[in-house]
Amino acid sequence: MSIVLLILGFVLLVIGGEFLVRSSVALSFKLNISKIVIGMTVVSFATSAPELLVSLQAALTGSPAIAINNVVGSNIANIGLVLGITAVVGSIAVDTSFYKVNWPVMMLFSIALYYFLWNDNQLTAVEGGVLFAALIAFVVFLIKTQKSDEVSEEVDEALAAVSNFKIIIWFLIGALALYFGSEWLVQGATEIARQLDVSEAVIGVTMIAIGTSVPELAASVIAAAKQEKAISLGNLIGSNIFNIGSVLGLTSMIKTIPVTESSILSRDIFWMLIFGAIVLVLALIPKRHEIGKLKGFALVLLYSIFIFLVFKG
Repeated sequence: MSIVLLILGFVLLVIGGEFLVRSSVALSFKLNISKIVIGMTVVSFATSAPELLVSLQAALTGSPAIAINNVVGSNIANIGLVLGITAVVGSIAVDTSFYKVNWPVMMLFSIALYYFLWNDNQLTAVEGGVLFAALIAFVVFLIKTQKSDEVSEEVDEALAAVSNFKIIIWFLIGALALYFGSEWLVQGATEIARQLDVSEAVIGVTMIAIGTSVPELAASVIAAAKQEKAISLGNLIGSNIFNIGSVLGLTSMIKTIPVTESSILSRDIFWMLIFGAIVLVLALIPKRHEIGKLKGFALVLLYSIFIFLVFKG
């Protein structure tokens, strides 16, 4: 039954996330919000909804290890699994904004998260507020510096013609799917952790993290396979920033998240920092400014080693 709950949870999170993004973008068009603001804020926040609901559900039901490691594991999976597999399918170009803005900001958020957790073995409302405020400042900076044509392909203009009734229906479907999806996913995952005699931190950093990264993986691989447009490395790095700033920031503002599993600070968060550092190294070594098949395979291999060590440890 726990595996059924887990799978149902994954499916509902994917469906819920998709409907929430559609309804949010359609509503933004109705409110005459510019396309660049929709791309940088509405879409980004909506795609973080599955992680947010899972972390919030875990924190409120007494599984804080899942709340933290859902984000830590998702950030590792975004680079090791999503970026790795996508690069194997089709090479990814690295633009200058990655070096100047996205990568440094991602590492700053990652280091700040480590410090906040290490400092007092918990993420408090104040610390969460700092992370969320920093995210808002980062988004405002992006909106002011980003060229409008850079996000034009990310926002579906056809959603501007959607009726108000359809927007409401989509939003309700998305909200209900996310609510039940997160509840069933956390419930199924905690039961599986008990059955396999592994910690909730292990399940959070592996199964749940991979599950909440599936939408990004599917979208990136399909786009790479069709060669319709260049896959933006900035999108994946941006997702990592949003995971820390919005998901853990907002969750800890609602309820303080304690560190209940020592492996979070002694192992998992270091892996997140290592993957963050490695993506910069790969972007700088030949072939420079490109992450191709060989580098992608190296990332997937490293991610496989990480998963093996987590379950072994």
